[in-house]
Amino acid sequence: MKVLVAVKRVVDYNVKVRVKSDKSGVETANIKFSMNPFDEIAVEEAVRLKEAGTATEIVAVSVGPQAATETLRTALAMGADRGILVQTEAEIQPLAVAKILKCLAEKEQPGLVLLGKQAIDDDSNQTGQMLAALLGRPQGTFASKLAVADGSVAVTREVDGGLETVALELPAVVTADLRLNEPRYASLPNIMKAKKKPIETVTPEALGVDVAPRLITLSVEEPAKRQAGIKVADVATLVEKLKSEAKVI
Repeated sequence: MKVLVAVKRVVDYNVKVRVKSDKSGVETANIKFSMNPFDEIAVEEAVRLKEAGTATEIVAVSVGPQAATETLRTALAMGADRGILVQTEAEIQPLAVAKILKCLAEKEQPGLVLLGKQAIDDDSNQTGQMLAALLGRPQGTFASKLAVADGSVAVTREVDGGLETVALELPAVVTADLRLNEPRYASLPNIMKAKKKPIETVTPEALGVDVAPRLITLSVEEPAKRQAGIKVADVATLVEKLKSEAKVI
């Protein structure tokens, strides 16, 4: 079974994000980037499936600028076999990514498509669901456990009420949640080997996909700073302040 894993280049989760002075977005100049943590979990799960003999090949895919090659190299160092970079400098939104992945899935014919449940930059949580709809394949979102057997995959999902297990016929689309696994660190030998693994570069235009944004960002602002708490003399004063100042009652 071939596994297709989507990985995204995002601002590293340890970096404090700052808004640009013109409020058009966040600062990305001279900022450390890394693989989206949820996508890292998806890569790890694909590698574990291969180590168990369930998967035969892992193909990592990233959509973005040339610099996203480094993100693919990270996936290759973790254990992916080859990479595909869909190179574009345009702003890529979830629907465009889903359409690109649909084209690649139809070409590669993977038995399983793995993605992180969301990216930590836009927090959209849409690509996996859109991809499953476009492909007409079953989906298991927010996965905390996977078990592949006999042409199907059992996905334990994290839902509001606890855990839900669904059985999906392969091929299927699964999005990884935080507790699915603990991603490994790539060893130095594997990092060196990853430099020799193939990365194919294509463009959205070559795939016949229109990546024009459907949404326009009007303004980006930092959240308001939290105000210091105050002490009140009695309950009556507290209720009055909750009404007049906090306006919560």
